Amino acid sequence: MTLDEFSAALSANPGMALQLVLPDRSLVPAHFHVTEVGRVQKDFVDCGGTVRRSTSCVLQVWVANDVAHRLDSTKLAQIIHKGRDLFETTALPLEVEYDNGLISQYPVREATVSPEGMVLQLGTKHAECLAPDRCGVPLNLLSSCSTPGCC
Repeated sequence: MTLDEFSAALSANPGMALQLVLPDRSLVPAHFHVTEVGRVQKDFVDCGGTVRRSTSCVLQVWVANDVAHRLDSTKLAQIIHKGRDLFETTALPLEVEYDNGLISQYPVREATVSPEGMVLQLGTKHAECLAPDRCGVPLNLLSSCSTPGCC
């Protein structure tokens, strides 16, 4: 899901409660805070020597002991709107950074509306070899590159 799509979903569903569903189907506690909305750019060289860039919008989510706190779709839309000048484009992939004993980033797969509110389904990210042709990795093994000196 892109920042554009997410912003449109927030605007189309004002005042709705937000639910974050982790890939294992567990829920982020409803009293989460969004502590940052940021444009994150990573410039890197892959194992084949190609210089690459990836850019995304990351919502940093934090859970405190203030269990009465609730962030709704209108408030989150306002927070994102305040940061609009940070984004060169809103066609960025949207991710959630969440600390549940270990900081992890999850791509937002979809936002749906249910009786409980707006439900954000979070997906998973995986590392993989980006230059299998240079490393000699067979196509059926791309998710487990093990060539010495590569990846």
